[in-house]
Amino acid sequence: MSVQAVRNTYENDNQKPEKLGSKARFSPKRLVPVAVVVAGFAAFFAFDLDQYLSFEAFADHRKDLMAWTDANSLLAAVSFMALYALAVAFSVPGAVWLTIIGGFLFGTFGATAYVVIGATIGATAVFLIAKYAAGDYLCAKAGGRIKKMEDGFNENAFSYMIFLRLVPVFPFWLVNLAPAMVGCPLRTYVVATFFGIIPGTFVYALVGNGLGAVFDAGGKPDVGIIFSPEILWPMVGLSLLALIPVVYKKYKAAKQQA
Repeated sequence: MSVQAVRNTYENDNQKPEKLGSKARFSPKRLVPVAVVVAGFAAFFAFDLDQYLSFEAFADHRKDLMAWTDANSLLAAVSFMALYALAVAFSVPGAVWLTIIGGFLFGTFGATAYVVIGATIGATAVFLIAKYAAGDYLCAKAGGRIKKMEDGFNENAFSYMIFLRLVPVFPFWLVNLAPAMVGCPLRTYVVATFFGIIPGTFVYALVGNGLGAVFDAGGKPDVGIIFSPEILWPMVGLSLLALIPVVYKKYKAAKQQA
């Protein structure tokens, strides 16, 4: 399915998304989900869980993980997706290593599917928390500039979201939060996230699928491979294609005003 076909399917909603600036009342109760996320993030480091999301930790336990995965394929897949969703929801570092580990355990295509599902669920949780906690309030208080960004984003939300997801230079956690602040519709956010993270996920899952040779050679995978020209430029090209509808709309509007 092409980007344009997906965009036509999901961006043309019958109902317009509610402007976030229309509700500016703030309640401390809204901060409860944020507090949960902050507590989870702090606990991640307080209990030294970050040591398990590393190449060294996986290298030490890979045989046990492989044996458990082979013996419990369905449970392993569900557990992996749940773990990935939690990692994204709590914005903890190490998602790249999780993707690479997934590629080693489940293969390129299996890991890509599991990561995309888990990451989309986790990113959606972040989006909903940010929108519920303070999205409309901050938008209302931010003034005219944010309002203009909100209007522009809502007009071409799918194209902008695909662009942000495809270009690997934007931090994943930031792209999870920013759309909630400018009124991106939930359905557009979810669909664009799902499809937009597939290329990058596939690259890292492919790296993980080749970890056997890396272990045999006593080396370490190159997590910066996604920034190599042969990988980065095609992804940049895809992201620019996603912006064609935006450029066309602006060109058409300018031509009508001329």
